[in-house]
Amino acid sequence: MPYELKREDIYGLARKLNADTRQKGNELFFKYCPFCNGDGHDKDTFSINLETGMFKCFRASCGRQGHFVQMAREFSYPLDFGNSRNGKRQYRPLPQKKIEVRDPAVIYFESRGISRETVERYQVTTQTGDPNILVFPFFDQDGILQFVKYRKANFDRSKDKNKEWCERDTMPILFGMKQCEDCGALVITEGQIDSLSVADCGIKNAVSVPTGALGFTWLENCWDWILRFQEVVVFGDCENGKITLVDELSRRLPMPVKSVQPEDYLGEKDANDILRKYGKSAVLDAVHNAKLKPVNHVKELADVEAVDIYSMERVFTGINEIDRIIGGLYFGQVILLTGKRGEGKSTFMSQLIVEALEQGFKTFAYSGELTDYHFKRWLDFQAAGPENILTNVNRFGDESYLLSNEVVERLSQWYRGKAYIYDNNAIDDGDELESLLTTVERAICRYGIRFVCIDNLMTALDVDLKDDIYRAQSKFLRQLKLLAVQHNVVILLVAHPRKTRDNLENDDVSGSSDITNRVDVVLSYARNQDDVCDGKLAVLKNRLTGRLTKKGGEVQLFYSNKSKRITSLQSPGKNYGWQSEKSLIESGALDLPF
Repeated sequence: MPYELKREDIYGLARKLNADTRQKGNELFFKYCPFCNGDGHDKDTFSINLETGMFKCFRASCGRQGHFVQMAREFSYPLDFGNSRNGKRQYRPLPQKKIEVRDPAVIYFESRGISRETVERYQVTTQTGDPNILVFPFFDQDGILQFVKYRKANFDRSKDKNKEWCERDTMPILFGMKQCEDCGALVITEGQIDSLSVADCGIKNAVSVPTGALGFTWLENCWDWILRFQEVVVFGDCENGKITLVDELSRRLPMPVKSVQPEDYLGEKDANDILRKYGKSAVLDAVHNAKLKPVNHVKELADVEAVDIYSMERVFTGINEIDRIIGGLYFGQVILLTGKRGEGKSTFMSQLIVEALEQGFKTFAYSGELTDYHFKRWLDFQAAGPENILTNVNRFGDESYLLSNEVVERLSQWYRGKAYIYDNNAIDDGDELESLLTTVERAICRYGIRFVCIDNLMTALDVDLKDDIYRAQSKFLRQLKLLAVQHNVVILLVAHPRKTRDNLENDDVSGSSDITNRVDVVLSYARNQDDVCDGKLAVLKNRLTGRLTKKGGEVQLFYSNKSKRITSLQSPGKNYGWQSEKSLIESGALDLPF
């Protein structure tokens, strides 16, 4: 019965390969080719057509192409051909006949540092009609031949289609099962030549997987047998400091799973490379030095670096009273700024951007409520200062404020290459949540952003009414925190409260309670109702130092309608770097004396 292409099978294989994919029309693009891995840097060069099933890698050095059925077989992804009984796949039985170990096989393996004795023990041979095609027989624990794999010893990429292939419709099992002698430790390698190398060094139980690092259909077929062993040692290929097979086997096997350590590969890729270059003792040391894979998110407390938090890099707010309490905005933190609508949160945020720029940190802003020119105008007023702002009086006697073209140009020159804003006009009809986070991360990586501001939480989310808004918020905060830690940046998030009372608390932030749980600092900005000051800022949470403002002890702040600046008694105002002599020279506003 022929196979009928199903999109869910293509998606299923992509999930099995842990592939990062995106769909464009009828093409499913993989971030990295599953065959060549994009050579570590080429992205989006591999695709599968969801209508025809044809796949292709567009890299000239790889160029793998064919039909999805071939790809599924190569990566041991089961497809329904209508040949299963009682829900369990039926494999083709192989003839059980004596295997003659031929001299070309022995000669080849001796060139790889593997002895005749080991070759004969594992019954590796060559095809009758072609001495350059190696034949690896896979016997189960009862000595029954279940699977056969072939390898072209003189593989030429320019001429040959495949380097390795298998007998079709046969049962994938581990190579070397019949040769294992006890139930102590089982060493699993990726390639057959590697397991032969380990066995040749005197390791009793050395096996290898049948279809590479990404194929695990053998595990079900070998499950009962593999459970007999006390522990497993993974001797996979070392690729970019990471050992293949380890993650999946650690997750799926119940016994302890150890891994050969990257340093014991001595700069080589696999067991056979180590054997040929450094000898048997190096292979044995690698196996004996294997360690348990660390549990994710768990490490030795003694290995944690001792850090003086008061010497850590941070962005200062420029308001001494606030910096004295929270120490500044530390890199790796997510800061939540809340307060009632229209009371100055966005103004305070843009002033923090000016402060970050003054301290030499590149910034990125997302404003879901202001147009880009409005945001720029507000920030320019704050950076300019009152002495550089012109005053006009209209026919009603009301004052309005503006900046000269010269000042605007000098300000733009000051933060050119250092300040970036999300282009709201570029928002498409897709999922803005994913688009925004992706854009933020790309900006961080490409432009070296250190200070990110998002105003505000609800406009940053694009969630249908039928969706779980609280779950979306929690996911968004989790991803922001990961971005902050992974890229060592400060992220400031503006969120409105759900209550309108004067003295806000953490639980008053609109949305899931998980919002304030996930952030490091919660600041509440509120307009003051008396003549003492214009606004007050309270510190409701401060994970790093624990210092908070008490009720009645909020930081008193003053707002200038002319300059849009927010100041305090201890920090009345300043001139920013765009007015320095160097900045004036660079902008052309000050001529050099020659």
